[in-house]
Amino acid sequence: MLNSYNRPLEICEKIKDYFDGISAFEIFDYFSLHGMYRQPVQNDLAFVKNLQRNNAWKIVEQEEKQLRAKWKGPEVPIFILPSNIHEKRIQVESNGKSGLSFKDKLFLFISEHNTEEEIKALLTHEYHHICRLEKYKKDEKDFTLLDTIIMEGLAEHAVRERLGEKMVSSWTAYYSNKELERIWRRIIFPNINMPKSHHKHNALLYGLHVYPKMGGYCTGYYLVGNCLDGNGLTTDELIDQPSEVIANIPPSL
Repeated sequence: MLNSYNRPLEICEKIKDYFDGISAFEIFDYFSLHGMYRQPVQNDLAFVKNLQRNNAWKIVEQEEKQLRAKWKGPEVPIFILPSNIHEKRIQVESNGKSGLSFKDKLFLFISEHNTEEEIKALLTHEYHHICRLEKYKKDEKDFTLLDTIIMEGLAEHAVRERLGEKMVSSWTAYYSNKELERIWRRIIFPNINMPKSHHKHNALLYGLHVYPKMGGYCTGYYLVGNCLDGNGLTTDELIDQPSEVIANIPPSL
């Protein structure tokens, strides 16, 4: 875990060895798009002290051990970095926190104002992704839009099961079930086989341009919820199941 944040590009330079052939600027650009701070933290020592006072590192360390035991997941390096407090979307949708998960590493973007429960919720969501990537027998490069939305839905339902409804992200309540069914049938379902590399994948996932706001995320949460409720299951029992099974899509489709 890093403990100095004066210049974000320099931080990315320090962690580029964790990425294969990716420059510090490319890491910075990608992380910035997903909620990491863009400008130097004016008083980075005070920021670190506030995180220490709030026990951020201790919370993450203890929670990671519990989650790893619960899901029999891998031990991966976890980095805590400041979130972009000036990004309105992150402030509104997740109270200034965000994260990124890879199969072998995890990054948490938080503010010094995030509570213990918020940090736990973020770590639960992101570490669930890592466990899903390990246990689901499909290479991430072959993921489709359906795989992505189901992974997001599973992770947020894991937060709900572990920490309660009050700790799920605000986007889970954007639409009624009737609206979600319409979004699923008319917008997401026709594109379920779209590869992750396609330029429209993220537009559908996040609801960019003409698509419903956070439509892919919300649909994934809806589909996973239907599967859980309809079968009396928990996310632990679905963590390695095919996306098509969870979404109740017949094999012939």
